[in-house]
Amino acid sequence: MRFTVELEKFAKLEEKIKVVVNEKVSLKKQIHTLEDTLKNKEAEVEGLKSKLKALDEERNSVRARVDSLLDLIEDVDSAK
Repeated sequence: MRFTVELEKFAKLEEKIKVVVNEKVSLKKQIHTLEDTLKNKEAEVEGLKSKLKALDEERNSVRARVDSLLDLIEDVDSAK
């Protein structure tokens, strides 16, 4: 009788260990997936930063050209 009780306890412990191991494997997969997602998002952010920088440079260039044209118009008006 005592032997069967011990075997039952051992079987319960074995089952609990299997659950913990399976949970660990599952969590490792989730971590890997989240790390991949994070890397993709970081790359996306870097791409957007680069695009924003290019747009800022373009805006500054357009602003400079507009200022230059306004100066030309002002020169024409003052020459009259």
